[in-house]
Parts: sequence; C-alpha cells; structure tokens
Amino acid sequence: MVHAVCGSGKTEIVLKVIKYAIECGERVGFAIPRRDVVIELYSRFNEIFKKNKVIYICGGHTEETVGDLVVLTTHQLYRYDHYFDLLIADEIDAFPFNGNPVLESFFQRAIRGNYIMMSATPTENALKFHKESGGEVVELFSRYHMHPLPEPKIIVRKGIFIYVELLDVLRKFLKKTKPVFIFAPTIEMCESLFMFLRIFYKGGLCLHSKVEDRQEKLGKFKEGIYRYIVTTAILERGVTFPDLQVIIFKADHVLYTSHALIQISGRVGRKKDHPDGEVIFLINEENDQIKIAVDEIKRANKSLQNMLK
Repeated sequence: MVHAVCGSGKTEIVLKVIKYAIECGERVGFAIPRRDVVIELYSRFNEIFKKNKVIYICGGHTEETVGDLVVLTTHQLYRYDHYFDLLIADEIDAFPFNGNPVLESFFQRAIRGNYIMMSATPTENALKFHKESGGEVVELFSRYHMHPLPEPKIIVRKGIFIYVELLDVLRKFLKKTKPVFIFAPTIEMCESLFMFLRIFYKGGLCLHSKVEDRQEKLGKFKEGIYRYIVTTAILERGVTFPDLQVIIFKADHVLYTSHALIQISGRVGRKKDHPDGEVIFLINEENDQIKIAVDEIKRANKSLQNMLK
C-alpha cells in the first residue's frame, strides 16, 4: 500500500512498475472508483505509453476489454476473473469503493499476481487489514516539489455573515486573478450558492454529478474562460489546476469527514510553478472532523521538515 499525501505524485510513483510489467508481457490494470478520473488517467497513460495498447472501461464505454494497460472504474472489475498480473487501485478510500464489500471482492477476484493500493487518506481499517495480511505500507509525506501542504485557514461566521465573508474572500481571490474552487456539501446547496454568487461575480460555473458536460466545462475553466467553480465532492479528487485557491463553504457540515477535508485541501499547491495557495474553511463552529483534518496536514508537514533537516 502506498500512503502518500495529496499531490505527491502517486500515479508517477507507479509508472516504472507499470512500464516494467508491460515490458514483461504482463497484464496490467489501473482501477479508480470515479469515472471522470478514469477518463483523465487514460489520456495521460495514452501519452506516456504510446507504443502500447491502452484502453479504458467505464459506464458507457465497455466495447473493448483487452489491452496492455486497462484503466477502469472499480465497478468494471467484475469483468475480470484472476486476470491481472499487476492490479493497481488508487483512491481506495473514495466512494463508492470504500467499505463496499462487493467492489472489494471484485478487486480481489481480478488479481492473478501482484497488487498495489494507493490513497492519500486510507482508513484505519484498510491500513490494519493490509498490515495483518503481510503487506508493506510505504508512506510519503512530501509532494514532489518538496513544498509543504497548504494549511487551512479557519474562519468562523454565524448566520448571514458566513455569506458576507464568502463574498469578501472570493472578491480578494478574483482581484488577484486566481482561479477558485468553492465547495458546497450538497448539490442543492451548490446550486443555490452559485445562484447567489453569480449576482455579484460573473465568470462562474456550477459543477456537480448531475452536470453532464463536466469535462468540457473543466477544460474551459483551465483555459481561463471561467474564473470560479462552485462544486461538490465530485471535484475533491483527480483534478489539478495551477495556482488554484479553495474555499470550503460550511466545512463543518456533517457530510464533510476529515478525509474529505484533507482531499479537498489537497487541490491547492499541486504544481511546481505554484506550490502554494490558500485553503479557506468557512464554518459556523469548529468540530472534531476539522480538527483531525488540520492536525493530519500539520503532521505531514512536520514529517517533511524533519526529513529535510
């Protein structure tokens, strides 16, 4: 198991072993819980392994199932019975894989040889099970550019004042021409928050799981056509944008676990040219999940400092 912080380059870490396995004629699979990430990874792998047959399998794209490297959602693993000589599972803590015995059984059944599991925020149960099964856990608390993880700034506001603070924080980011993600805990809150913000600031976008053309809109955001995105957990993983700033609206909401808060915070500072940035937790009051998330980020940064001494 690879336990590495957000932005450490987990995919890059396993590139050499993927290359070696393919050169040895072995069947390689790379499984991810989310469809959007599968499509993005397929594009990356297709560029890296140009001489090999790279395919992807997810809902709506299941015509071809055999390749040198198969990138697929964890749901699609049901197609393979003791097939992969090397099977890599990333984001094992993510929905819907985490805690799903059916998907976990698909993963175990698809393995013929070796496997690697990866996560920035593995659960205690996953770590315990892996160690008790005789597996090795490799920890990496530094990003590839060796800059510390951005530590969240917590802003407490009650009632309507949390909206006033949101407008002020967003205004400051947009004035500096910084691209911004604003996370809301639910789709309903995401849509209502976007309707509110668009009154004051143009160039915004609302993205959640029910929006069909997400990839196209994300592309336009990357091009600078849109200035900010109001979104949900759909963008907490698998996306990287230079110089991104993040605001988590009502980060104390019951739906936000410490793992989710760490993952969302990990969207910031991922690029070498922009290794820093701001993560803002807008809350009504602090809770245990926020404290755990902040403490975990600080622990990772302390480990990095000790390593650099």
